[in-house]
Amino acid sequence: MIKYLAADSIRNEKLPESQKLPVVTTAKESPIFELEGSFFTFPYKDEQTRTVCLKRVIFRSTNVFGRGTTVVRVECACRHCLPNQCNWQGKELVLKLTFPSETRVSESMFIDRCKELAQGEHAWVLKHLPDIYWSFDIPFRDGLPQDNFKKGFEDGDEMRVMRGTIQEELKALSSLKTAKECTQVFCDIIQCHHWVRKCAQIFHRDVSEGNFMVRERYGKKYGVLNDWDLAIWLNNERDGPTSLIRSGTRPYMAHEQQSVHWKGPHRYRHDLESIFYVMLLLACLYSDPNEKVPHLEDKEFRFEEWHRKDDEFLRDKKSSVVHAAAFGPPVSPFFIGFLLWLTELQDHLYMGFTGLGTHIKQAAKQEARQPNKLPTFDVETLGGHLSCEQIAMILHMFNNEQLTTHGLEWQKILEGLSRNQ
Repeated sequence: MIKYLAADSIRNEKLPESQKLPVVTTAKESPIFELEGSFFTFPYKDEQTRTVCLKRVIFRSTNVFGRGTTVVRVECACRHCLPNQCNWQGKELVLKLTFPSETRVSESMFIDRCKELAQGEHAWVLKHLPDIYWSFDIPFRDGLPQDNFKKGFEDGDEMRVMRGTIQEELKALSSLKTAKECTQVFCDIIQCHHWVRKCAQIFHRDVSEGNFMVRERYGKKYGVLNDWDLAIWLNNERDGPTSLIRSGTRPYMAHEQQSVHWKGPHRYRHDLESIFYVMLLLACLYSDPNEKVPHLEDKEFRFEEWHRKDDEFLRDKKSSVVHAAAFGPPVSPFFIGFLLWLTELQDHLYMGFTGLGTHIKQAAKQEARQPNKLPTFDVETLGGHLSCEQIAMILHMFNNEQLTTHGLEWQKILEGLSRNQ
């Protein structure tokens, strides 16, 4: 991957010797996390370029076949930027590099669409979306290995580009100090996720702990739904994956998606199931947001194995969780307030999948008798058990205290709930 950073297309040949990236032959000789102090030049508007100084690497994916995501803290190092006039000055910035297929929509396009719609009563969602200041694609020069892969696999392999974004640096969940902060961050992100699907017509499709981030402004913390590299437009939800490699983050994927027989489509409830797993693993594996539990006495769950095992193992374990008639996860004392959320969400998953199984059996019998009168079932929400209304009713309270809610839809749901109590 680092050899690509010194490729001709990066245009660092115009820089002085002191600002040129080193030519790296193998990642083993000089991996990116040893490039602190180097400079990276990329295309900018009006055929200009901009340069940033690489600082500490804060994330590096170990997945060779996927996007190969690397996130590096950076500072603007443009020679043409005048003192006190740089539009990036004073901002905490990161450079995110990925290697997606050349046809994949960039996350900046999804965020731009959201920002266009975030007006008036919808402006609240801006606090829960990442700030992307610039995005660029750099095609690889001819003769690199992907050309040979493309020729060997014909249409089975996709041509890729190096895609970079300059974004605001966000904080991880580990920066949170209290359980109340954690629950508000989750509540923020779930509301943002719902808004993005309903109003912006976008599926996020990569719900994971690493994509639940925190923005801190004026002493207040906001949950931010980050990393939109795998998002798709809602009207393309029935399209197949754009890669032969299964997308998503394994420990948090919906259990149906980890079956070898799963063909799609990706549904809203799949992301809701993923949110359940993010909560579950955080509450059971951590003694607080920054410290893992040193030892789990309850060997039945073994959630730490979810980060190491394959899809077959995970599908089996997750299936046993969502189909359990009785569920009592071993949450740590810090996250004891999550227990009610987890048990209620699992109960809705259990009832929803039980109803789906019953519907499939009834439909099979009915088809043989009266094919024109098949029973109906809302597969998208598992018979209403994973609807927006149900999620809002579960997640708006924590320890008998109401959390901050955003947007008219959730507020109307909760007002209706109050009137009926």
